[in-house]
Amino acid sequence: MSEQLEKSTVSIYFDSPMQFEPKNIKPLAGITGLYFIFTSHIEIQYPFDKSRLLYIGMSERRTNSIGSRLIGHFEGKSKNVGLVNYKKIEPLWFTYINIEMLRNIWSFRVEDLESYFILNFVKHFGVYPICNNKTGFEILNNTVKTDLKIDWNYFK
Repeated sequence: MSEQLEKSTVSIYFDSPMQFEPKNIKPLAGITGLYFIFTSHIEIQYPFDKSRLLYIGMSERRTNSIGSRLIGHFEGKSKNVGLVNYKKIEPLWFTYINIEMLRNIWSFRVEDLESYFILNFVKHFGVYPICNNKTGFEILNNTVKTDLKIDWNYFK
């Protein structure tokens, strides 16, 4: 008897953008999941389309939460030169996805979710977000039962 796998599709929308400032970042201490950093106005011309999205990041542990990761980027401790320099020329914004909100549809690691988002970005824009320098192929080793329809228009 063979079991047929049916994939479902879940649409992913992003929460309200927040200015990339410590007062908005500190309340995120202890939260794990994904975060997205983007410009106010500069649109990056990617091969397939334009986007203001600069970086997709993740936090897998409460001790290294989204709050501490974003502070690291804000203060330059993450050594992401692209984010530091974009922040010099215009205010940046961020939004995030708390992994706890996706637990009923995502059974893999946060790292796998980040890989899924990065590869989906590549599919839509033709290359990794300009400030990401990580490959995201680990998720290809897993069978994903849910397709995520990501609202990339949020970053236009």
